[in-house]
Amino acid sequence: MLGRRDRQGRFFDRYVYENHIPWDHELVRIDREVDFSFVEEETRDLYEEGFGRPSWPPEVLFRMLFLEYYSNLSDVQVCEQCRYNMLYRWFVGLGIGEATPDDTTLVVFRRRLGWERVERFFKRVNEQAKGKGLLVGRYKILDATHVIANVAIPSTVGLLRQARRRVLRVIGKKYPRCAKRLEETYGEGDVKGRRVTEEDLVREVELTRAFFSEAKGKYTEETDRVISEMEGMLYGDEKIVSLVDPDARWGYKDEDHPFCGYKVHVGCDESEIVTSVDSLLGNENEGAVENVRSLLGKERQQGMEYRAVVTDSLYDSADNRRVIHGEKTSDGRPVRAYIPSRRKERGLNRFRYDPKRDCVICPLGQISIGKSPHEQGYLYYFSVQWCRDCPYQEDCPPLNEGRVRVFVSEDYRLKL
Repeated sequence: MLGRRDRQGRFFDRYVYENHIPWDHELVRIDREVDFSFVEEETRDLYEEGFGRPSWPPEVLFRMLFLEYYSNLSDVQVCEQCRYNMLYRWFVGLGIGEATPDDTTLVVFRRRLGWERVERFFKRVNEQAKGKGLLVGRYKILDATHVIANVAIPSTVGLLRQARRRVLRVIGKKYPRCAKRLEETYGEGDVKGRRVTEEDLVREVELTRAFFSEAKGKYTEETDRVISEMEGMLYGDEKIVSLVDPDARWGYKDEDHPFCGYKVHVGCDESEIVTSVDSLLGNENEGAVENVRSLLGKERQQGMEYRAVVTDSLYDSADNRRVIHGEKTSDGRPVRAYIPSRRKERGLNRFRYDPKRDCVICPLGQISIGKSPHEQGYLYYFSVQWCRDCPYQEDCPPLNEGRVRVFVSEDYRLKL
Protein backbone atom coordinates (compact mmCIF):
# COMPACT_ATOMS: atom_id res chain seq x y z
CA MET A 1 0.00 0.00 0.00
CA LEU A 2 1.26 3.48 -0.87
CA GLY A 3 2.73 5.25 2.15
CA ARG A 4 2.58 9.04 2.28
CA ARG A 5 5.01 11.54 3.70
CA ASP A 6 3.85 13.40 6.82
CA ARG A 7 4.33 17.00 5.71
CA GLN A 8 3.01 18.49 8.95
CA GLY A 9 5.44 16.72 11.29
CA ARG A 10 5.32 16.40 15.07
CA PHE A 11 5.84 19.32 17.43
CA PHE A 12 8.97 17.74 18.96
CA ASP A 13 10.48 17.09 15.52
CA ARG A 14 9.84 20.68 14.43
CA TYR A 15 11.38 22.03 17.63
CA VAL A 16 14.56 19.94 17.28
CA TYR A 17 15.02 20.60 13.58
CA GLU A 18 14.36 24.35 13.87
CA ASN A 19 17.13 24.64 16.46
CA HIS A 20 19.73 22.36 14.87
CA ILE A 21 19.41 22.62 11.07
CA PRO A 22 21.85 25.01 9.28
CA TRP A 23 19.20 27.00 7.45
CA ASP A 24 21.72 28.57 5.06
CA HIS A 25 22.76 25.13 3.74
CA GLU A 26 22.33 24.32 0.03
CA LEU A 27 20.05 21.35 0.78
CA VAL A 28 17.67 23.70 2.60
CA ARG A 29 17.54 25.93 -0.48
CA ILE A 30 16.93 22.90 -2.71
CA ASP A 31 14.08 21.78 -0.45
CA ARG A 32 12.62 25.28 -0.61
CA GLU A 33 12.87 25.67 -4.39
CA VAL A 34 12.12 22.14 -5.66
CA ASP A 35 8.72 20.57 -5.06
CA PHE A 36 9.31 16.81 -4.87
CA SER A 37 5.63 15.96 -4.33
CA PHE A 38 5.37 14.84 -7.97
CA VAL A 39 7.18 11.62 -6.97
CA GLU A 40 4.05 10.27 -5.27
CA GLU A 41 1.95 11.06 -8.34
CA GLU A 42 4.45 9.44 -10.72
CA THR A 43 4.77 6.24 -8.63
CA ARG A 44 1.15 5.67 -7.63
CA ASP A 45 0.75 2.89 -10.21
CA LEU A 46 3.51 0.87 -8.49
CA TYR A 47 1.40 0.30 -5.37
CA GLU A 48 -1.89 -1.45 -4.60
CA GLU A 49 -4.18 1.10 -2.99
CA GLY A 50 -5.74 -0.19 0.23
CA PHE A 51 -3.88 -3.54 0.34
CA GLY A 52 -0.98 -4.57 2.56
CA ARG A 53 1.12 -2.58 4.97
CA PRO A 54 1.92 1.05 4.13
CA SER A 55 5.16 1.33 2.17
CA TRP A 56 7.90 3.81 2.78
CA PRO A 57 6.72 7.07 1.17
CA PRO A 58 8.17 7.17 -2.37
CA GLU A 59 9.21 10.79 -1.88
CA VAL A 60 11.32 9.82 1.15
CA LEU A 61 13.08 7.08 -0.83
CA PHE A 62 13.62 9.33 -3.84
CA ARG A 63 15.12 12.06 -1.64
CA MET A 64 17.54 9.45 -0.25
CA LEU A 65 18.54 8.52 -3.81
CA PHE A 66 19.00 12.22 -4.51
CA LEU A 67 21.35 12.47 -1.51
CA GLU A 68 23.41 9.59 -2.92
CA TYR A 69 24.20 11.62 -6.03
CA TYR A 70 24.48 14.89 -4.14
CA SER A 71 27.11 13.54 -1.71
CA ASN A 72 28.49 10.59 -3.72
CA LEU A 73 27.20 7.98 -1.26
CA SER A 74 26.35 4.30 -1.68
CA ASP A 75 23.01 2.81 -0.62
CA VAL A 76 24.57 1.61 2.63
CA GLN A 77 26.25 4.95 3.31
CA VAL A 78 23.15 7.08 2.72
CA CYS A 79 21.12 4.88 5.07
CA GLU A 80 23.84 5.24 7.70
CA GLN A 81 23.98 9.02 7.23
CA CYS A 82 20.21 9.34 7.51
CA ARG A 83 20.34 7.58 10.87
CA TYR A 84 22.52 10.22 12.55
CA ASN A 85 22.96 13.19 10.17
CA MET A 86 20.21 15.55 11.29
CA LEU A 87 20.29 17.67 8.12
CA TYR A 88 19.91 14.61 5.89
CA ARG A 89 17.18 13.22 8.11
CA TRP A 90 15.24 16.47 7.91
CA PHE A 91 15.74 16.70 4.12
CA VAL A 92 14.33 13.24 3.39
CA GLY A 93 11.37 13.83 5.73
CA LEU A 94 12.01 11.43 8.62
CA GLY A 95 10.95 12.15 12.18
CA ILE A 96 13.49 12.17 15.02
CA GLY A 97 12.35 8.84 16.45
CA GLU A 98 11.28 7.26 13.16
CA ALA A 99 12.98 4.19 11.67
CA THR A 100 15.24 4.62 8.62
CA PRO A 101 14.80 2.70 5.33
CA ASP A 102 17.54 0.12 4.74
CA ASP A 103 19.73 -0.26 1.66
CA THR A 104 17.72 -3.23 0.33
CA THR A 105 14.62 -1.02 0.23
CA LEU A 106 16.52 1.50 -1.88
CA VAL A 107 17.74 -1.21 -4.28
CA VAL A 108 14.19 -2.50 -4.82
CA PHE A 109 12.77 1.02 -5.16
CA ARG A 110 15.38 2.02 -7.76
CA ARG A 111 14.76 -1.15 -9.75
CA ARG A 112 10.99 -0.57 -9.73
CA LEU A 113 11.37 3.02 -10.87
CA GLY A 114 13.23 2.11 -14.07
CA TRP A 115 15.05 4.49 -16.37
CA GLU A 116 11.98 5.94 -18.13
CA ARG A 117 10.29 6.96 -14.89
CA VAL A 118 13.48 8.58 -13.57
CA GLU A 119 13.70 10.55 -16.82
CA ARG A 120 10.14 11.77 -16.21
CA PHE A 121 11.23 12.94 -12.75
CA PHE A 122 14.08 14.84 -14.38
CA LYS A 123 11.68 16.55 -16.79
CA ARG A 124 9.36 17.52 -13.94
CA VAL A 125 12.24 19.28 -12.18
CA ASN A 126 13.14 21.04 -15.45
CA GLU A 127 9.54 22.25 -15.74
CA GLN A 128 9.81 23.79 -12.28
CA ALA A 129 13.10 25.50 -13.15
CA LYS A 130 11.54 26.85 -16.33
CA GLY A 131 8.42 28.02 -14.49
CA LYS A 132 10.51 29.88 -11.90
CA GLY A 133 12.46 31.69 -14.62
CA LEU A 134 15.77 30.10 -13.63
CA LEU A 135 16.72 29.22 -17.22
CA VAL A 136 18.41 31.97 -19.24
CA GLY A 137 17.48 30.41 -22.59
CA ARG A 138 20.26 32.03 -24.63
CA TYR A 139 23.01 29.40 -24.99
CA LYS A 140 22.79 25.61 -24.81
CA ILE A 141 26.12 24.12 -23.75
CA LEU A 142 26.85 20.50 -24.73
CA ASP A 143 29.59 18.59 -22.93
CA ALA A 144 30.38 15.23 -21.35
CA THR A 145 31.95 14.25 -18.06
CA HIS A 146 33.49 10.90 -17.18
CA VAL A 147 32.17 8.55 -14.51
CA ILE A 148 34.52 5.94 -13.07
CA ALA A 149 33.00 2.44 -12.95
CA ASN A 150 32.98 1.00 -9.44
CA VAL A 151 34.72 -2.24 -10.41
CA ALA A 152 38.13 -3.81 -10.00
CA ILE A 153 39.86 -4.00 -13.39
CA PRO A 154 41.08 -7.54 -14.04
CA SER A 155 43.66 -8.51 -16.62
CA THR A 156 42.64 -10.43 -19.74
CA VAL A 157 43.60 -13.61 -17.91
CA GLY A 158 41.33 -12.54 -15.04
CA LEU A 159 38.42 -11.94 -17.44
CA LEU A 160 38.79 -15.39 -19.00
CA ARG A 161 38.80 -17.01 -15.57
CA GLN A 162 35.79 -14.99 -14.45
CA ALA A 163 33.91 -16.21 -17.52
CA ARG A 164 34.71 -19.87 -16.79
CA ARG A 165 33.70 -19.49 -13.14
CA ARG A 166 30.39 -17.95 -14.13
CA VAL A 167 29.54 -20.84 -16.48
CA LEU A 168 30.63 -23.39 -13.84
CA ARG A 169 28.27 -21.82 -11.30
CA VAL A 170 25.35 -22.18 -13.70
CA ILE A 171 26.21 -25.83 -14.44
CA GLY A 172 26.66 -26.53 -10.72
CA LYS A 173 23.06 -25.53 -9.94
CA LYS A 174 21.76 -28.72 -11.55
CA TYR A 175 24.86 -30.85 -12.15
CA PRO A 176 27.28 -30.26 -9.24
CA ARG A 177 29.37 -33.37 -9.99
CA CYS A 178 29.83 -32.37 -13.61
CA ALA A 179 30.79 -28.86 -12.54
CA LYS A 180 33.40 -30.26 -10.16
CA ARG A 181 34.87 -32.48 -12.89
CA LEU A 182 35.00 -29.59 -15.36
CA GLU A 183 36.64 -27.38 -12.75
CA GLU A 184 39.41 -29.96 -12.27
CA THR A 185 40.02 -30.08 -16.03
CA TYR A 186 39.69 -26.37 -16.75
CA GLY A 187 41.01 -24.98 -13.49
CA GLU A 188 42.76 -21.68 -13.02
CA GLY A 189 46.31 -22.91 -12.50
CA ASP A 190 48.63 -20.80 -10.40
CA VAL A 191 50.09 -17.52 -11.62
CA LYS A 192 49.71 -15.65 -8.35
CA GLY A 193 52.82 -13.92 -7.12
CA ARG A 194 54.47 -13.83 -10.53
CA ARG A 195 54.09 -11.89 -13.71
CA VAL A 196 51.60 -13.27 -16.24
CA THR A 197 53.50 -14.27 -19.38
CA GLU A 198 52.36 -14.43 -22.99
CA GLU A 199 52.34 -18.24 -22.67
CA ASP A 200 49.91 -17.94 -19.73
CA LEU A 201 47.59 -15.77 -21.81
CA VAL A 202 47.66 -18.18 -24.78
CA ARG A 203 46.94 -21.08 -22.43
CA GLU A 204 43.98 -19.27 -20.84
CA VAL A 205 42.48 -18.38 -24.23
CA GLU A 206 42.77 -21.97 -25.49
CA LEU A 207 41.48 -23.35 -22.18
CA THR A 208 38.42 -21.08 -22.24
CA ARG A 209 37.58 -21.90 -25.86
CA ALA A 210 37.92 -25.65 -25.18
CA PHE A 211 35.78 -25.33 -22.04
CA PHE A 212 33.00 -23.48 -23.86
CA SER A 213 33.13 -26.02 -26.70
CA GLU A 214 32.80 -28.98 -24.32
CA ALA A 215 30.04 -27.46 -22.17
CA LYS A 216 27.88 -26.02 -24.93
CA GLY A 217 24.75 -28.05 -25.75
CA LYS A 218 25.29 -30.63 -22.98
CA TYR A 219 23.60 -29.13 -19.94
CA THR A 220 20.80 -26.57 -19.58
CA GLU A 221 19.44 -23.80 -21.78
CA GLU A 222 20.65 -21.31 -19.20
CA THR A 223 24.18 -22.73 -19.55
CA ASP A 224 24.11 -22.27 -23.33
CA ARG A 225 22.75 -18.75 -22.94
CA VAL A 226 25.48 -17.74 -20.47
CA ILE A 227 28.19 -19.27 -22.70
CA SER A 228 26.87 -17.28 -25.67
CA GLU A 229 26.90 -14.12 -23.56
CA MET A 230 30.47 -14.78 -22.42
CA GLU A 231 31.65 -15.48 -25.99
CA GLY A 232 30.06 -12.25 -27.19
CA MET A 233 31.72 -10.27 -24.42
CA LEU A 234 35.16 -11.86 -24.73
CA TYR A 235 35.47 -12.27 -28.48
CA GLY A 236 33.07 -9.64 -29.86
CA ASP A 237 33.96 -6.35 -31.52
CA GLU A 238 33.64 -4.43 -28.23
CA LYS A 239 36.26 -5.55 -25.72
CA ILE A 240 34.75 -5.53 -22.23
CA VAL A 241 36.60 -4.49 -19.10
CA SER A 242 34.71 -6.39 -16.41
CA LEU A 243 32.12 -9.15 -16.27
CA VAL A 244 30.71 -7.52 -13.14
CA ASP A 245 29.92 -4.36 -15.13
CA PRO A 246 30.03 -5.44 -18.79
CA ASP A 247 28.99 -2.00 -20.07
CA ALA A 248 32.08 -0.24 -18.65
CA ARG A 249 34.72 0.73 -21.23
CA TRP A 250 38.13 2.33 -21.33
CA GLY A 251 38.03 5.96 -22.41
CA TYR A 252 40.21 9.07 -22.21
CA LYS A 253 39.67 12.31 -20.30
CA ASP A 254 42.52 13.62 -22.42
CA GLU A 255 45.47 12.12 -24.29
CA ASP A 256 47.38 11.15 -21.13
CA HIS A 257 44.57 10.30 -18.71
CA PRO A 258 42.60 7.10 -19.40
CA PHE A 259 39.65 6.03 -17.27
CA CYS A 260 37.37 3.01 -17.06
CA GLY A 261 33.64 3.64 -16.95
CA TYR A 262 31.08 5.83 -18.68
CA LYS A 263 30.41 9.33 -19.93
CA VAL A 264 27.47 11.49 -18.92
CA HIS A 265 26.55 13.64 -21.92
CA VAL A 266 24.55 16.73 -20.95
CA GLY A 267 22.85 19.78 -22.37
CA CYS A 268 23.24 22.67 -19.96
CA ASP A 269 21.66 26.11 -19.74
CA GLU A 270 23.79 29.21 -19.06
CA SER A 271 22.46 29.04 -15.52
CA GLU A 272 24.39 25.73 -15.20
CA ILE A 273 21.13 23.82 -14.83
CA VAL A 274 21.29 20.52 -16.75
CA THR A 275 18.25 20.20 -19.02
CA SER A 276 19.03 17.01 -20.98
CA VAL A 277 21.21 13.99 -20.32
CA ASP A 278 22.38 10.77 -21.98
CA SER A 279 24.68 8.05 -20.69
CA LEU A 280 27.44 6.85 -23.04
CA LEU A 281 30.05 4.12 -22.90
CA GLY A 282 33.49 5.28 -21.84
CA ASN A 283 34.91 4.81 -25.35
CA GLU A 284 32.08 6.62 -27.16
CA ASN A 285 32.66 9.97 -28.83
CA GLU A 286 30.22 12.48 -27.38
CA GLY A 287 30.83 14.67 -30.44
CA ALA A 288 29.32 12.08 -32.81
CA VAL A 289 26.33 13.50 -34.67
CA GLU A 290 23.89 10.89 -33.30
CA ASN A 291 24.75 11.94 -29.73
CA VAL A 292 24.24 15.62 -30.54
CA ARG A 293 20.94 14.82 -32.26
CA SER A 294 19.77 12.82 -29.22
CA LEU A 295 20.37 15.65 -26.74
CA LEU A 296 18.83 18.33 -28.95
CA GLY A 297 15.82 16.05 -29.50
CA LYS A 298 15.29 15.87 -25.74
CA GLU A 299 15.58 19.65 -25.51
CA ARG A 300 12.94 20.00 -28.22
CA GLN A 301 10.56 17.56 -26.50
CA GLN A 302 10.68 19.67 -23.34
CA GLY A 303 10.12 22.92 -25.21
CA MET A 304 13.49 24.35 -24.13
CA GLU A 305 14.41 27.62 -25.81
CA TYR A 306 17.92 28.69 -26.82
CA ARG A 307 19.45 30.75 -29.61
CA ALA A 308 22.84 29.06 -29.97
CA VAL A 309 24.63 25.82 -29.12
CA VAL A 310 28.12 26.09 -27.60
CA THR A 311 30.55 23.14 -27.56
CA ASP A 312 34.27 22.38 -27.51
CA SER A 313 36.28 21.41 -30.59
CA LEU A 314 35.43 17.70 -30.24
CA TYR A 315 32.06 18.52 -31.86
CA ASP A 316 33.70 20.19 -34.88
CA SER A 317 32.00 18.66 -37.94
CA ALA A 318 29.72 19.69 -40.77
CA ASP A 319 27.15 17.08 -39.70
CA ASN A 320 26.88 18.59 -36.22
CA ARG A 321 26.51 22.10 -37.60
CA ARG A 322 23.77 20.89 -39.94
CA VAL A 323 21.88 19.25 -37.05
CA ILE A 324 22.22 22.37 -34.87
CA HIS A 325 21.12 24.73 -37.66
CA GLY A 326 18.13 22.45 -38.20
CA GLU A 327 16.81 23.40 -34.75
CA LYS A 328 14.72 26.59 -34.62
CA THR A 329 14.47 29.43 -32.13
CA SER A 330 11.09 30.59 -30.81
CA ASP A 331 10.84 33.10 -33.69
CA GLY A 332 11.65 30.46 -36.32
CA ARG A 333 15.29 31.31 -36.96
CA PRO A 334 17.98 28.61 -37.25
CA VAL A 335 19.93 27.99 -34.04
CA ARG A 336 23.54 29.15 -34.32
CA ALA A 337 26.53 26.88 -33.63
CA TYR A 338 29.58 28.13 -31.75
CA ILE A 339 32.12 25.33 -32.22
CA PRO A 340 35.89 26.00 -32.26
CA SER A 341 37.90 24.34 -35.02
CA ARG A 342 39.54 21.05 -34.11
CA ARG A 343 42.39 21.70 -36.53
CA LYS A 344 43.83 24.79 -38.14
CA GLU A 345 41.54 26.01 -40.91
CA ARG A 346 42.81 25.63 -44.41
CA GLY A 347 42.37 29.11 -45.84
CA LEU A 348 41.05 29.99 -49.29
CA ASN A 349 44.43 31.48 -50.29
CA ARG A 350 43.20 35.11 -50.30
CA PHE A 351 40.00 34.06 -52.05
CA ARG A 352 36.72 34.88 -50.32
CA TYR A 353 33.51 32.87 -50.17
CA ASP A 354 30.25 34.85 -50.35
CA PRO A 355 27.47 32.78 -48.71
CA LYS A 356 24.66 35.05 -49.95
CA ARG A 357 25.58 34.64 -53.61
CA ASP A 358 27.14 31.18 -53.09
CA CYS A 359 30.26 32.06 -55.01
CA VAL A 360 34.01 32.55 -54.50
CA ILE A 361 35.62 35.94 -55.18
CA CYS A 362 39.27 36.19 -56.19
CA PRO A 363 41.68 38.92 -54.93
CA LEU A 364 40.96 40.98 -58.08
CA GLY A 365 37.21 40.81 -57.50
CA GLN A 366 36.38 38.26 -60.18
CA ILE A 367 33.49 35.94 -59.29
CA SER A 368 33.45 32.18 -59.84
CA ILE A 369 31.21 31.13 -62.72
CA GLY A 370 30.12 27.72 -61.39
CA LYS A 371 30.68 24.88 -58.96
CA SER A 372 30.79 21.08 -59.01
CA PRO A 373 30.00 18.80 -56.07
CA HIS A 374 32.85 16.91 -54.41
CA GLU A 375 33.11 14.82 -51.27
CA GLN A 376 32.26 17.01 -48.24
CA GLY A 377 32.05 20.22 -50.27
CA TYR A 378 32.12 22.00 -53.64
CA LEU A 379 34.82 22.97 -56.15
CA TYR A 380 34.24 26.53 -57.41
CA TYR A 381 35.81 27.41 -60.76
CA PHE A 382 36.56 30.64 -62.62
CA SER A 383 36.48 31.75 -66.25
CA VAL A 384 39.32 30.38 -68.41
CA GLN A 385 39.62 33.75 -70.13
CA TRP A 386 40.02 35.71 -66.91
CA CYS A 387 42.49 33.26 -65.42
CA ARG A 388 44.57 33.12 -68.62
CA ASP A 389 45.00 36.90 -68.78
CA CYS A 390 45.32 37.47 -65.00
CA PRO A 391 48.57 39.32 -64.08
CA TYR A 392 48.64 37.66 -60.64
CA GLN A 393 48.68 34.01 -61.71
CA GLU A 394 51.80 33.34 -59.64
CA ASP A 395 49.90 34.18 -56.43
CA CYS A 396 46.93 31.94 -57.30
CA PRO A 397 46.50 28.18 -56.92
CA PRO A 398 47.92 26.22 -59.90
CA LEU A 399 45.69 26.37 -62.98
CA ASN A 400 43.67 23.27 -63.72
CA GLU A 401 42.48 23.00 -67.34
CA GLY A 402 43.33 26.67 -67.79
CA ARG A 403 41.40 27.99 -64.81
CA VAL A 404 41.65 28.35 -61.03
CA ARG A 405 39.55 25.99 -58.92
CA VAL A 406 38.95 26.60 -55.22
CA PHE A 407 37.54 23.95 -52.88
CA VAL A 408 35.10 25.10 -50.18
CA SER A 409 34.16 22.41 -47.69
CA GLU A 410 30.61 22.02 -46.41
CA ASP A 411 31.99 22.51 -42.92
CA TYR A 412 33.54 25.86 -43.91
CA ARG A 413 30.24 27.03 -45.45
CA LEU A 414 28.29 26.12 -42.32
CA LYS A 415 30.69 28.06 -40.09
CA LEU A 416 29.91 31.33 -41.90
